[in-house]
Amino acid sequence: MTTTTSTAVGQLAEKGSQLRPGVLGILVVGGLLGGLYFKTLSALGLDWYSDPDFSHGFLIPIMSGYFVWERWDRLKTQVVAPSLWGVPVLCLGLGMLVLGSLGAELYLQRSSLIVVLCGLVWVLLGRAFLRNLALPLAFLLFMIPLPSIILNTIAFPLQLFAAKVASICLFTLSIPVLREGNIIMLTGTTLEVADACSGIRSLQALLALGTVYAYFTQETFLGRWILVLLSIPIAIAANVIRVSGTGILAEYYGVEAAQGFYHTFEGWIVFVVAFVLLLGAGSILSRLMHHRLGTRDAGLPGAQAPAPHINPQST
Repeated sequence: MTTTTSTAVGQLAEKGSQLRPGVLGILVVGGLLGGLYFKTLSALGLDWYSDPDFSHGFLIPIMSGYFVWERWDRLKTQVVAPSLWGVPVLCLGLGMLVLGSLGAELYLQRSSLIVVLCGLVWVLLGRAFLRNLALPLAFLLFMIPLPSIILNTIAFPLQLFAAKVASICLFTLSIPVLREGNIIMLTGTTLEVADACSGIRSLQALLALGTVYAYFTQETFLGRWILVLLSIPIAIAANVIRVSGTGILAEYYGVEAAQGFYHTFEGWIVFVVAFVLLLGAGSILSRLMHHRLGTRDAGLPGAQAPAPHINPQST
């Protein structure tokens, strides 16, 4: 009994001695990253808290952590193979942080964290770990707001498109309308499709939602990518519906109705409409991909036709 107990204690001590350097290394690397990116992450969290357009950023690290947890059994059996090939990636990320700090470019500073994490995983754990953690790491990009130069470049064409299509919808509903650029003139009021109404700010959040929805509902890699890309036209279509709805309310119930409760909760309305469209697109895509896989499997050379049913009474 004493021998068995001492053997068990020895095994536990041996395992503890093996785990201690790994845990210590994780704490050291985590501490260094926390000190290096403390100001950057603090400013990022403040943006999530103060700007409703970026509030989805709080959920992105949680969802990324879930993706890691889902792969945990696979990661535990993965062989640790440190590689110096990750050093250039790590240096690239640190260079991005330095350049972003010198040029006051927030997006470059914040996105450098993801590059640094990729380099650390490659250097300390190996390429196989990086491949398995590709989705959790890439998904973190959705937590970083796009730079203003990109938002401003894309926003105005989307404003014009939303105003044009909404004007067509209103005219189809027999509502007198005249459009000049992003200005929609009705009989009793004038509506402006401003930057906030372009839909670009909600596009990033909907892309993140589309990625999660595609991951859980689509069985094939192609189907997941198609559904993620479909999130872009779905977001644009939902924004057009919102602008058209604003015009209808302003025409029949006055501009006060269009700028009251509806205008306050229009962001939620856009997401509800977009999510319904996303659900419909995902359902249709799942059926199409399932039919495509069934057709392909049926056409394989090794596939055999089902045996004919023989009625026992006929024999």
